Amino acid sequence: MHTHPLPMRRWLYVMPLIFISYSLAFLDKANYSFAAAGGINRDLGITQGLSSLIGSLFFLGYFFFQIPGGILAEKTSVRKLLACSLVIWGICATATGLVHSIPLLIVIRFILGIVEAVVMPTVLILTARWFTKKERSKANTIFLLGNPVTILWMSILSGYLIDNFGWRHMFVVQGIPAIVWAAVWYLLIRDKPEEAGWLTAREKTALSDALKAEQTEKPQLLNYGQVFRSPNVLKLSGWLFFQSIGFYGFLMWLPSILHSSSITMSRTGLLTSLPYGLAVVFMLLAGWLSDRLQKRIPFIVYPILVAGCCFLALALLGINHFWVAYGLLTLAGVCMYIPFGSFFASIPDVLPSSMVGGATGMVNSIGSLGAFLGAYAVGFLNGLMQTTQASYYLMAVCLGLSALFGLWIKIPKTVNNDLPKEGMSLNFH
Repeated sequence: MHTHPLPMRRWLYVMPLIFISYSLAFLDKANYSFAAAGGINRDLGITQGLSSLIGSLFFLGYFFFQIPGGILAEKTSVRKLLACSLVIWGICATATGLVHSIPLLIVIRFILGIVEAVVMPTVLILTARWFTKKERSKANTIFLLGNPVTILWMSILSGYLIDNFGWRHMFVVQGIPAIVWAAVWYLLIRDKPEEAGWLTAREKTALSDALKAEQTEKPQLLNYGQVFRSPNVLKLSGWLFFQSIGFYGFLMWLPSILHSSSITMSRTGLLTSLPYGLAVVFMLLAGWLSDRLQKRIPFIVYPILVAGCCFLALALLGINHFWVAYGLLTLAGVCMYIPFGSFFASIPDVLPSSMVGGATGMVNSIGSLGAFLGAYAVGFLNGLMQTTQASYYLMAVCLGLSALFGLWIKIPKTVNNDLPKEGMSLNFH
């Protein structure tokens, strides 16, 4: 076995490209929540119930096309596939700011979910091809930071744009960058380390040997039928399904919950940004610890339990303690972000690399169904009951069930402890 150091340059060449691409996907996924709080319902004549459905339709498109998208990502060039996806979803996101009819808005939101269904399988395949098991939680955490980092600045920018220009300008300004980025992605990313001109032959060999060695630790599944029936894949799917109900119920309707307290959209944006800013710090810490300790389950389970307790406390607290409720919402938001790096690192941990895309498609498909239900149910319950209490109970129960599924996941222990190490240590200081 080669003992040459693994190239540190991977972190500088590959991760920024993945991070920005995932960030743009999440930008166009989440900004509808600000439009819902900032006037789109009034301007287009959308009822509260219909607004909940439109906001969640994105995830329905995601649900139907995650598995085909994951298999397609494995069988074609992820470089070309994501470049095409960037262009189409950029056009759809920009077009959202130009619509004047509800049916057209519904169609655009659904198409947006379809074309973004390839994003998660694509980036997980890339991290599995470029980073070893001992690095993967850090790598996944870095690109998943695109989620809270994007919502942090998007919250501030969206609040400002809506207050000063309106929701239409917000969609146009935030949709165009994906189209421009498609060209950058296509020019700079490579599907596999063997295709990278900036790696030496020795570095390619060291990385290839390290990745091949870890494949011997995994169950040898021969087809997707076995993958989809695998107990671990089913448990991972269950975890993400129930976590997504709570997570996307929170993410899609937090601006509306805060804006209902009679504060401006600009201030709503500032308050909305805090949970995501804190999530960045704690996701980095959790990702580093998960790889350092080579433990996934504690990071997948315990933060979700804390978030569930926060929503239970919110349901019992009532609506007369704004700052206490805001503190609990912030803690819940941070805790729902902490597990992501460890969770998505566990998928390639338990499966052969050739099956990661399809398995990710299934897990994310089931998670997207939970996201659809969470985004719809929370908005619907808030509108129906004219209070957030029922939706808080729903999110608390679902997060408790998610934690149970997390406890049942079985991660194989690493037996190859002599894999090459990086030329430099990666620190998040």
